[in-house]
Amino acid sequence: MPIPAQLRDLRLPAVAAPMFLASGPDLVVETCKAGLLGTFPALNQRTTEGFVAWLDEIRTRLADAPHAAPFGVNLIVHRSNPRIEADLRAVVEHKVPVVITSLGAVPDVVNAVHSYGGLVFHDVINRRHAEKAAEAGVDGIIAVCAGAGGHAGTMSPFALIPEIRSFFSGTILLSGAMSTGAQIAAARLMGADLAYLGTRFLVTKESMVSDDQKVMTRNAAAGDIIYTDAISGVNANFLRQSIVAAGLDPSNLVSHGPMDMANEAKAWKNVWSAGQGVASIDDIPSVSELCSRLISEYEASMASACEDPFLRRR
Repeated sequence: MPIPAQLRDLRLPAVAAPMFLASGPDLVVETCKAGLLGTFPALNQRTTEGFVAWLDEIRTRLADAPHAAPFGVNLIVHRSNPRIEADLRAVVEHKVPVVITSLGAVPDVVNAVHSYGGLVFHDVINRRHAEKAAEAGVDGIIAVCAGAGGHAGTMSPFALIPEIRSFFSGTILLSGAMSTGAQIAAARLMGADLAYLGTRFLVTKESMVSDDQKVMTRNAAAGDIIYTDAISGVNANFLRQSIVAAGLDPSNLVSHGPMDMANEAKAWKNVWSAGQGVASIDDIPSVSELCSRLISEYEASMASACEDPFLRRR
């Protein structure tokens, strides 16, 4: 399974996914210091100037941690994002190690990141999107499967991962309902190179969301997650309790219409996204504490797999 050379020193084959309105410098820096790939969306800053300030801050803080993992940035490659050109220039100028593209796989973006040796991962929910990403020359494809937070898909990882692998030889990342080290181990065993965790990192001390959102997410069950396009115009998973708190009826949601970046922040601020991985969340640790736990759980699970009695029958 191909993990890029730039990421082979990770302490855990896992990425803290870029979460809209949740991931910021504190979460990224602490994740990288713990040896995992930390990421954030460029649009979590309201301007390109603010985005650049965060890039500078993260670089400065990680300079004091010589063994820290690389970091990454998420760019929304969509015609309704007026900042894409300016944000991409900032990414190239700062030589961001990993760029995660969403809502469009564009060869020009890939070539710009490759020009300085950076990696490009692109998130997809089906084979057609994965094929377009491969054609664009991305280094990795993120299989966003059923149960993932944010803009999720509906396919089982048992179906989507081998389907992507049938035509793509690069890195495959798995997203969808993972919150423990054992689940990261399972992702590896089913053929993913890296696990992609969002909701678990949302419920940490360094996450930028409110304490109310963290508590609601921690207390939620998998059945509280509603998959709908009525909030932002693109299918995503949201907490039922937050839909109700926003004055909406989860059983009678009105279609939002096409995606509109101008209203995206407002929609996600009032209705909170989460994945079915909430089922495995019962605390609000620091990022450092969480990463240490995930590493221990992963190592124990992989060791247990190697001791499987069915392997000894040969």
